[in-house]
Amino acid sequence: MNKRLLYFAFAAILFAYGCDNKKNTQEGDFSVSPDAGTMYKVGQPINAKVTYPADVKPDSVVYLLDTMRIASTKDSAAVTIKTDSLTMGVKIITAKVYNGGKSQDFVTNVVLLATKAPEELTFKVEKVFPHDTSSYTEGLIYQDGILYESDGGRTAEGSGQSSIRKVDLATGRVLQKTDIDPKIFAEGIAIVDNKIVQLTYTEKIGYVWDKNSLKLLNTFNNNVGVEGWGMTYDGKKLYMDDKTNRLWFLDKNNYRSIGYVDVYDDKGPVNQINELEYIDGLVYANVYETNDIVVIDPKTGAVVKRADMTSLYPQNTRPMYADFFNGIAYDKATKRIFVTGKKWDKLFQVKFAKK
Repeated sequence: MNKRLLYFAFAAILFAYGCDNKKNTQEGDFSVSPDAGTMYKVGQPINAKVTYPADVKPDSVVYLLDTMRIASTKDSAAVTIKTDSLTMGVKIITAKVYNGGKSQDFVTNVVLLATKAPEELTFKVEKVFPHDTSSYTEGLIYQDGILYESDGGRTAEGSGQSSIRKVDLATGRVLQKTDIDPKIFAEGIAIVDNKIVQLTYTEKIGYVWDKNSLKLLNTFNNNVGVEGWGMTYDGKKLYMDDKTNRLWFLDKNNYRSIGYVDVYDDKGPVNQINELEYIDGLVYANVYETNDIVVIDPKTGAVVKRADMTSLYPQNTRPMYADFFNGIAYDKATKRIFVTGKKWDKLFQVKFAKK
């Protein structure tokens, strides 16, 4: 499904929610505003208000944002909800009308978008390295002079080709490799201390490998999100995406969910975020089936920068077997950034700059 169809699907869901919500919240002559699905930019105040017949004299009206109490009134006066410090996405507003010891809930929702359009980046290719064309790149990390790569995919017969591997940057030669169960489709990886944590696509299994030997240490159940896609690590917690626009936070020790943000730009949700890399406080992400890299503020979910990488390796110049653009690695010591694609014969060292 392309971005345009995903956006319309998202809008249709909100419209349907809004239609149902109007039926629920306009019981009698009660209603709540703003209308369900109204979009705001972060920083814009939201004026929420419940209206009711003149002969109704409530004891109080309490407003909740999601599950948090934010304000109360004694009448139908509007309350202002500040959005400066909120994360992106759908927020539920509930007005609880108390009268005679009983309460009625009237619910609506709004969508918070990024304050402004992402800053557009240009890039310069600084160096080109060979890349193993047998690797359907799902995860890519550079550390201690070595590229660590997760190779995924399935053959036409349904058997697997997944592996975890160490690669020599200069030559693209595979230095060490451990194959994975043929039924498993391997996905994103992150290095935590001396371990490599690896996701799988739909199998809901995670692998933990010894970084040095590439021997399997243990597995874990990964029931976070829809599917397993990309992964990265900021030194304190893991980040994972799941084919939607959600960026999950995982505990680095037990790999369980400890929170999330939803990823939006100034127009709407950015779906299918894929391979991830944490760079200087921001999360860089491939957008699957595109040539885009988006740069996400992990505190809010806002897309703050975007790079169109189409001219990096135009499709008509790639070998026939080369697939989608995917793979971002960062050399923290030298500030080098590397990018590649699935079964590409080249890996590029690039430098980004403001347009």
